Amino acid sequence: MLTPKTILAIDPGSRKCGLALIQRDEDARTRLLWRAIRPPEDLSAAIDEARGIAEFEVIVIGSGTGSRPIIEMIRESQPGTSVMTADEKNTTQQARERYWQVNGRKWYQRLLPATMFIPKEPIDDFAALILGERVLSDGA
Repeated sequence: MLTPKTILAIDPGSRKCGLALIQRDEDARTRLLWRAIRPPEDLSAAIDEARGIAEFEVIVIGSGTGSRPIIEMIRESQPGTSVMTADEKNTTQQARERYWQVNGRKWYQRLLPATMFIPKEPIDDFAALILGERVLSDGA
């Protein structure tokens, strides 16, 4: 049986960052506690907001373009918080699928794969969710 674990996952970007606070229970199931999209300059406040919802052990950051300045900012503003990177490969495509699972598609959209439709709103929070689930499912 696994120990419960809570992490904050961040999909970094130059104009917006997706955040997802995720918890893994004793049965290895993951549960989304909170998600948000914020500009990089508001990231520290968003991390504090997430910490107010649930204490987390580590911040997982996508290793794609633009992650370096985000990692540096977090290390400065959140001293003592563990930070790790995770591969972002295919997170955007998987985030689109998850968005449509949560928000549903019109009947005619169900005739084609969900990845063919681009949501009208940002999905960075869903990309962060995918990153976090990957880390938790690997037994982190």
